[in-house]
Amino acid sequence: MVLKFKTREVLTKIDPYVLGKSTVELQKEHGLGSICKLSENENIHGCSPEVVSWLKEGNGELFLYPDGAATELRREVSEFLGVREGKLVFGNGSDEVIRLLSRAYISEGDEAIMADVTFPRYHTNVFLEGGRSVKVPLVNGVHDLAGMKSEITDRTKLIFICNPNNPTGTIVGTEELLSFISAVPPHVLLVLDEAYVEYVSDRNHLDTLPLLERFDNLVILRTFSKIYGLAGLRVGFGVMNEEVAGQLLKVKDVFNVNALAQGAAVTALHDQEFIGKCASLNEAGRSYLEGEFHRLGLAYFPSQANFIMVDTGKDGNVIAGELAKRGFLVRSGVLLGYPETIRVTIGADQDNRAFVKALEYVLGRNASGYQA
Repeated sequence: MVLKFKTREVLTKIDPYVLGKSTVELQKEHGLGSICKLSENENIHGCSPEVVSWLKEGNGELFLYPDGAATELRREVSEFLGVREGKLVFGNGSDEVIRLLSRAYISEGDEAIMADVTFPRYHTNVFLEGGRSVKVPLVNGVHDLAGMKSEITDRTKLIFICNPNNPTGTIVGTEELLSFISAVPPHVLLVLDEAYVEYVSDRNHLDTLPLLERFDNLVILRTFSKIYGLAGLRVGFGVMNEEVAGQLLKVKDVFNVNALAQGAAVTALHDQEFIGKCASLNEAGRSYLEGEFHRLGLAYFPSQANFIMVDTGKDGNVIAGELAKRGFLVRSGVLLGYPETIRVTIGADQDNRAFVKALEYVLGRNASGYQA
């Protein structure tokens, strides 16, 4: 396509983030009464009832700009995690913190190491700043830390590790990750994206927060979009060395996290009973789906997140399309680097069971009682 208005050259090599059709569009297209959305790794159980009550009470000060320093939220997260307030940088989702890291530390020709396949916004933001993404293939869906270590050069500025990884849901073991952290040169920022950490039940998962005092180059990303159920409000944060935090504040928009998001996040943080319940329900759903995939003879990556990537043995686009016709919205693995897979968010029990029946039918397996 010939552009009337010339953009930066780098934009000619970037594709927009692919968004699927809305649930309303799919309902109309297939004549469905409802859609079970299992494609975006959202918390299917919603958010804390306390957040709903807080939002319903209203906010009479919406004509004012939000607190650019997120003072109350900063204080609450600091106390909850046991880290100093100066180590926290809040963003419009943790996506923004990734963008701030790239903006602050990537110059033309710098390199950032990441997995292939992982969260695509690492590459996009590095590329936009003129940097080069060094992608190291996963091994059985898991980060190849030895391979990533071998790619470190004097041009390396950032290393991204998504743990659990999106889209595979896998984690890196404690000893392996700790060894890698120790081996990364101190002038290279190591970014551990832990967006799904609250869902992890495997004891072989490294608790990274205590390491912040030992490793000044460590950056840990967290979000309120996943288990806290606030994806629609967009609030995430990074925990890091105060020096790094100070540099990110230089490139951060002043009022980047809106007032409702800040207040909802504080309220959500207080309801850890709800978070524990969601984690337990997710673990039960994960176990159920793994058992059903095993019964159906379908390979899958061992997930520690709120989604599972399963190999259907057929074109992921076709399978996702057929499931959509039957009211189940999942993510095809074609654009995620695994063309015969689908990634399905773990839903409520009834959703998981109905999904399995629909999948059996679409794959041509025995699905007793299922109505297409």
